[in-house]
Amino acid sequence: MKRSLSSKILNPRQCATVLKALGDETRLRILESLLMGEKCVTDLVQELESSQPHASHHLRILRDAGLVEGHRNGKQVCYRVSPTIQRSLANRQGQALDFGCCELRFPETTLVTSGHVR
Repeated sequence: MKRSLSSKILNPRQCATVLKALGDETRLRILESLLMGEKCVTDLVQELESSQPHASHHLRILRDAGLVEGHRNGKQVCYRVSPTIQRSLANRQGQALDFGCCELRFPETTLVTSGHVR
């Protein structure tokens, strides 16, 4: 799915995958948090007040949908919003994430904090 998000219009299957990934409160909270900057799993666990397996499960779904990407930093795994999603946000002047099939808007305070709104 990661490669497919780079195209402007998602086909119905791709759109369903993205919407399914975003259709959970925990995953929306993770994405919202990552819009503010890169975070390691341990940071997200504390922020979500959840277990590490629970957070990792949701991060895997977001990663498989191409919304976030992870990298190893020593013993920790850190995540950030994928560059494709960051470009989508920049293309909308920081107002929304445009997936081609739909747009997702977060509270303006999130986008202001992350430095994406002028």
